[in-house]
Parts: sequence; C-alpha cells; structure tokens
Amino acid sequence: MNHQKQTGQKGEDMAVAFLEDDGYTIQERNYRYKRAEIDIIAKKRNILVFVEVKSRRSNVFGYPESFVDEKQADRITEAAEEYMYQIKWQKNVRFDIISIETGSGLKITHFKDAFH
Repeated sequence: MNHQKQTGQKGEDMAVAFLEDDGYTIQERNYRYKRAEIDIIAKKRNILVFVEVKSRRSNVFGYPESFVDEKQADRITEAAEEYMYQIKWQKNVRFDIISIETGSGLKITHFKDAFH
C-alpha cells in the first residue's frame, strides 16, 4: 500500500472513531457504486449521513476539505441515491466532509451539510 493510501486509510479510521464518539452508528465503509466511493455511511437519530474524508499532512496546497470538487460531490450523491434505494431509506439525509490534518498535531474538522 502506498503512502498516500495509508494516509487515507488512517484518516478514515480516525473519522470513524470521531463519529462513533459523537453518537453515530457506522452503516458502511468504502461503499462503491459505479465510479464513486463513499468513505463512510453513518446514521444518527433519523439522519443517514454520507461522509467524505479528506486527510492531509499539511495544508500547504490547500485545506483538505477544499479537495472535494463538484464532480466528486455529484458522484457521491449518485452513489448515495443508489444506497438509499437499496435500503429503501425515505428519511433525512446529509452529506458531510471530515477534514483531517496530521502535520503539526492532529486537527479534525467536521463539516455538516457540506454539499447537496
């Protein structure tokens, strides 16, 4: 596994722990549909939350959350629609980003309702 994938996997593991500590129940990890992947699907109360995790060692080239572009958000939304169809979900949904910076100390930021 290359260094970039290791950083991403560690970031996802940290995001899962962060969400669980905040009362979320993890439903799926790395859900794939066509060319899209949803890093984490979690549930809290009656809200199904689709989470994109972005990890960086430094923000020299931009903050981690800024690397979710419109095209990626569209693919995640399409995959989320398929997932909701499969489980027959008809309640509230939300699309979040968890930004993780590991360079000079650990910083985790949870952006709720980051895109639609």
